[in-house]
Amino acid sequence: MLSNFIDGLVNYQFLKNALFTSVAVGIIAGVIGSFIILRGMSLMGDAISHAVLPGVAVSYLFGSSYIIGATVFGLLSASLIGFVTKHSRLKTDTAIGIVFSSFFALGIILISFAKSATDLYHILFGNVLAVRDSDMYLTAGVGVVVLLAVLLFYKELKITSFDPTMAQAYGLNVGLINYLLMFLLTLVAVTSLQTVGTILVIAMLITPAAAAYQLTNSLSKMIGLSILIGVISSIVGLFFSYSYNLPSGATIVLTAAAIFILTFLFTPSKGLLSEWRRGQR
Repeated sequence: MLSNFIDGLVNYQFLKNALFTSVAVGIIAGVIGSFIILRGMSLMGDAISHAVLPGVAVSYLFGSSYIIGATVFGLLSASLIGFVTKHSRLKTDTAIGIVFSSFFALGIILISFAKSATDLYHILFGNVLAVRDSDMYLTAGVGVVVLLAVLLFYKELKITSFDPTMAQAYGLNVGLINYLLMFLLTLVAVTSLQTVGTILVIAMLITPAAAAYQLTNSLSKMIGLSILIGVISSIVGLFFSYSYNLPSGATIVLTAAAIFILTFLFTPSKGLLSEWRRGQR
C-alpha cells in the first residue's frame, strides 16, 4: 500500500497537490489552533468555520473567488456574535449557537441555488483529491500571510492569550488583537474547505493543538508540536484516503483524533495512565 501511495505521488499531479495542500492546512491550523485552545475559543472557531458557508455560496453565484465571500461572512459572524453578546442578556455561547446555525442554514439554501448536491457535499466534508493548482496556490498564500502575522504579533497574541487584563494595562488594544485572530481564523477556515470541509474544520483547528497541549507547558513548543501533529495527521489521513478510497477529510480528522487519544492516555505528566499510577501509589 505504501509503495502504491509513493508511486501515486510520483505519477499523479492531483495527489501531489493534495499532499501539499493537506500539509499546508496542517501547519496553519496547528498555529492558529494553539491560540484558540489557550483562549478557550473553540466554540468561536466552530461558529466561524460554519458561518463561511453563505460566503462560499454567494461567491459561486457571482462567479468570484470563494475566499472573498467566505472571509467577509466569517468576519461578519464574529462581529455579530460580539454585538449580540454586548447588547443583550445572552451569554457568548448562546449568541454563537444562534449566529452560526443561522448562517449555516442560509449557506445550505444558497448552495442549493448555486450548485448541485455533490458540490455541497464536497464543501461540507472536503475533497482534497480534487484540489486544483489555483486552490493549492491560494492555500500557500494564506499560509504565508497567517505565519507572518503570527510572527509579527507573537508577543501580543501570547500576552493577550494568558493575561488580557495585564495586556490592557500595558496599553495593548486587546479588542483589535482579538479581531486579528478572528481574521486569521477565518482565513484558515476558508483554506480548509477543500481538505476537510466546513463541518470538520474545527477538528483540524482543535485536535492537534489539544494533543500538543497535553505534551508541554511552553507556548512555542506547543505550536511546534501542534504543527507536527497536524502535518502527520494530514499525510497519514491522505494515505488511508487514497489507499482505501475513503473520504479524505474524515480520515485526516480521525488520524488527528487517534494521536490525541494516545497523548491523553500516555503523556508522562498529564496522561490518564500516569494519573492512575499516581493514585495507586
